[in-house]
Amino acid sequence: MKFPVSHPLPSSADITPCEEPDFVVVDVETACSRVSSICQIGIVGFRQGSEVFAYETLIDPCDEFSTFNIRIHGISPEHVAGKPTFSDVHSVIAGYLGGRITVAHSAFDKGALGAACRLNGLAAIETTWLDSVRVAKRAWPQLSSHRLNVLSRHLKIRHRHHDALSDARAAGMVIVRAMEETGIDLQGWMAKPGKQGKAPPAAEQGPLKGQRIAILGAGRDGTLAQFLAGAGARIVSSVGATTTMLVIGTLQPFGRWVAAEEQYRKAEELRDAGGRIEIVTEAELRLRLEAIRPL
Repeated sequence: MKFPVSHPLPSSADITPCEEPDFVVVDVETACSRVSSICQIGIVGFRQGSEVFAYETLIDPCDEFSTFNIRIHGISPEHVAGKPTFSDVHSVIAGYLGGRITVAHSAFDKGALGAACRLNGLAAIETTWLDSVRVAKRAWPQLSSHRLNVLSRHLKIRHRHHDALSDARAAGMVIVRAMEETGIDLQGWMAKPGKQGKAPPAAEQGPLKGQRIAILGAGRDGTLAQFLAGAGARIVSSVGATTTMLVIGTLQPFGRWVAAEEQYRKAEELRDAGGRIEIVTEAELRLRLEAIRPL
């Protein structure tokens, strides 16, 4: 396997204002089963959907190489002879990642960097992590696997698996394509779902009496839930075998993005299997109820 020439830059100070990334992506390869044994690292910066800088270097892990790992990435002790150690490039890595949003495909790379810092007595790299596996599972739930090579084939991304720089580029493009295809921006992907409040109690009477309704795109304690409960519905936390209706909130973009949501897929599966669940938008349901009684 031919490896690219290392492209070290002294620090993020070399990045011009027009190249300041929206996020950076990191990927590492390791020499053996010890996650601290980093033997290659690739970092790519993305701004407005395009690559603005890249950094790659082989690293002498000061550790043994297992035949299993060599078979995976093709890096052997001969490749890292005379290359910098992790301590040598720690400040460069920190310069790229520190204070930014850092994407990695799974938690492995985060754990490897943390372990290498601890092993070498170096300061932890302070960054805000975003897992591109989590993003991919939500953006393309229909895929049976969300491994990087599978995603690259699905999205037609050029990719050489288990090369750190190529893996970093591919994971970055996963984020770019997920934003394009779902309409969810970077901050939206960074947001952690908050705990929902308690659902309002169902009114004793109303046109939705007996309905068990799950809501997509709004909280169980929001105005839509209050409206539905006021019409007699019981609000449930998620779609299940006894759910009779999935209501898609007005704030939830309708179309193929809705089809990517897990609750929507569950409702479709139940309906296709003969279940008595109905999928309806908030607007449609309000019109239906208005025809029954003035609101």
